[in-house]
Amino acid sequence: MVKPIIRDTFFLSRVSAPAAAEDIHIAQDLLDTLAANSEHCVGLAANMIGELKRILVFDNNGEAVVMINPEILKRSQPYSAEEGCLSLEGTRRTERFGTIKVRWQNMEMQTRIKTFSGFPAQIIQHEMDHFEGKII
Repeated sequence: MVKPIIRDTFFLSRVSAPAAAEDIHIAQDLLDTLAANSEHCVGLAANMIGELKRILVFDNNGEAVVMINPEILKRSQPYSAEEGCLSLEGTRRTERFGTIKVRWQNMEMQTRIKTFSGFPAQIIQHEMDHFEGKII
């Protein structure tokens, strides 16, 4: 189901809890909402649709990827970036890493590990900041 985008910075600044199998419906809502906003959005965290769970979705070169409880295992190639967010007006400067190795669970709650570089890595880092209540 397509959900409205949360713009309340108080809500967005709250820390998200780990997700469990019973939270899988949130992932589908995120996929639907990402598809509905694809003209101006490349990733969403669950708090952006009102759910304080560690679930994100992003467009990985045309393929929508769901990450449940992602953790960055390794980071390299730091750089400075300027990012916007569907939940917020304008852009902000932040530090990112060009390559990250991530462990997460898919929609079947199976563990996956993969290295991402470039823009997909930046999107993942941005969405994971949402889990910590960082306003980027």
